[in-house]
Amino acid sequence: MKSFAMSMFLDSELGAETELPHAGSALEHPLVFDRVARDLRELAAQGRLEITHEHQNGPGGEGDGLIDQLRFRRLH
Repeated sequence: MKSFAMSMFLDSELGAETELPHAGSALEHPLVFDRVARDLRELAAQGRLEITHEHQNGPGGEGDGLIDQLRFRRLH
């Protein structure tokens, strides 16, 4: 999924907030959405983007659920 995350990153506008799409996209399946969101987190750790909003669905504490919402801002 890293190539999809990289495509989302490269297609985003520099400095603009971008929401990861759901319905009607390749990310419609919750596990696929979660994987791409986590790949985008890796890009954030590299300083290439900033996660502006993230929501996880499911029981447990931070990091236990599937990511079901993610917005980011491209920095480079």
